[in-house]
This record gives sequence, structure tokens and C-alpha cells, in this order.
Amino acid sequence: MTAQDRIVKNKMSLIELAEYLQNVSEACKIHGVSRQHFYDIKKAYEENGLEGLKDKTRRKPCMKNRVAPETEEAVLRIAYEKPAYGQLRASNELRKQGVLVSAGGVRSIWQRYNIETFDKRLKKLEEKAAKEGILYTEDQLAALEKAQQEKNISIDEIDTQHPGYLLAQDTFYVGYIKGVGRIYQQTAIDTYSAVGFAKLYTAKVPVTAADILNDRVLPFFENHMIPIMRVLTDRGTEYCGAPEKHLYELFLQMNDIEHTMTKAKSPQTNGICERFNQTILNEFYKPAFRRTMYKSVEQMQENLDFYMLEYNEERTHQGKRCKGKTPMQTFLDSLPLAREKLLNDPAS
Repeated sequence: MTAQDRIVKNKMSLIELAEYLQNVSEACKIHGVSRQHFYDIKKAYEENGLEGLKDKTRRKPCMKNRVAPETEEAVLRIAYEKPAYGQLRASNELRKQGVLVSAGGVRSIWQRYNIETFDKRLKKLEEKAAKEGILYTEDQLAALEKAQQEKNISIDEIDTQHPGYLLAQDTFYVGYIKGVGRIYQQTAIDTYSAVGFAKLYTAKVPVTAADILNDRVLPFFENHMIPIMRVLTDRGTEYCGAPEKHLYELFLQMNDIEHTMTKAKSPQTNGICERFNQTILNEFYKPAFRRTMYKSVEQMQENLDFYMLEYNEERTHQGKRCKGKTPMQTFLDSLPLAREKLLNDPAS
């Protein structure tokens, strides 16, 4: 219950008590208010209902600080088109469109229209759809589903110092396709820059866990002359086994990559990968499965590759180090830092 709700409830209880006792003076005495205050409340209730019992702010808006009408319209538009975006993400995306408004400015506008939270934006979107008969876009449908299904994922603070310092890897079950079978995604993400990699397989085995590193990840880092120092995974059988005969463990040894595993029974330790998988699910798989009937892993991989290109090079990221830049831009900007640290590290 909000402070405003408590105020309305107290005022309503005063009116109800006066009616029950049939004595205004006694009701005012019990509540510790004056008779004039009672009659003011009663008049407001008779004229405006419960809305009239809410406290009215005496603060007057400073009109000279208001943004231009076209900017306000753009901020409201993105709230309805992309309800899952927070104020920082909305600000960054609007900047790409040439609309300059800070995250605080976005929030101020949303507060004026009572849509400053994700739930409120979804509620307004549903009301707008019901009133105007509009069809939901893929982003709006994804946001509605996310509100129904999203689970909070706790992410421990990860010690990562530069690109290549720590790579997080995980296996994500995509689903079952008739005629193809079970589809698994091997996910890898650089924990410093948030540059991500994803490749699809029909099996969850050590060789597929090593293949994404060999085919996608290592060539990328080699092209930028940065080594991968350490990989963080959960304790699944595709990642863990006897070091002398487990294919994934052997691959890491051959490439001089240290293997770190999550705490036992604590998969959230690899929360950065969990969050990345959730993003791909909401932004790629759910819309893709609505519009495409996939008949092969290769067909799905082709579409996934297009999404990953957009994720890395076009989609703004709100992470601790990206701060509104794309993951690829963060990676490129951090290369001098990585080379400096590797140069000063005697073990490298």
C-alpha cells in the first residue's frame, strides 16, 4: 500500500465512522481532526469520489524545464513500442534516432504519465490495445510474456579486468523441432565487454562445448590478438570430467585456458550467461518461432547469426562497463587496456 493509499483509507474511515456513529463531532474527536476538516473531506468525496480524497501536491511544475513536445512524444512512443526497456535503455535508443534526452528526463516524462515502471507500462499498453483495437508488435508481445514468466536471476559480482580475462559459457535448451529433434545452444560471453557468441547443436556433449570455442570464440579473439585466459562454466557433464580424457577439458588445456566452475548447486554464479540466454530467448527465439517454421538447425542458425550480429554491433547495452555502448564498441575501446595488462603480467 502506498502513502497515497493510506491517506485515502484514513479519510474514508473518518467518513464511514461519522455515518456509523451518526455524530460528526465524536468521529472527529476519535480521529483527532476538526469538524471543518471533516466537511472538507466529505465535500471532496461527494464531488470527485475516491480521487478527491488524494492529497494534492502544492508544487507547481517549472514549465521552462519541460522538454520539447516532439521529444516527449518520442519518449512516450518508445514506452509503448518497447515497454520492457528501462529509462537508460530508452534514452540510449532514442539517442541513436537523434532524440537527445537523458535517462532522468525519460523517467520524468514517464512519471507524469504514470508509466515509470514496467508493470505500469504494460497496463497502459493493454488499455491502449483494448481501446484502440491495435495489434501487438513482437516486442510488445515479448514484454507481456516476460512479465508473466521472467524469473529473477541473481548475479554475483564477477571479477573481470579486461576483454579475454574471463569467458562465461553455458548450455541453453532451445526446444524440440519435429523432424530435427532437440536443439541446444552453446552460449559464450566475454564478461568484460558483453560480446556474445551462440551456436546451435542437436546434442549436449563435450565435443559441442569445445566446438563453439574452436569455431567462433577463439578465432574472434585471435583476430584481435587477445588471448582467453579463463572460462567459467557450470558443472554439467559437457564441461566437467577426467582432465586426461574429457574432450572439453583437453581442449582448454591445449589452448592454455584455465577452467573455473560455478559453486556446487549454485548455477546463478554464472548469472551473466543466464541473463544473456534470457535476452536471446525474449528478443530472438520467441518472435522467430511465431513467424517461422524451422525445418533444420542450419536454417535456425542463419537467423540466429543475424540476431547475434545485431546484438553485438547495434544493440545498446546497459551493463556496468558498456554504459549505453554496444558490446563490440566496448570490446574495441578496451583493447588497449587488455594489451597493457597482459604486457605487465609476468605470467602471460
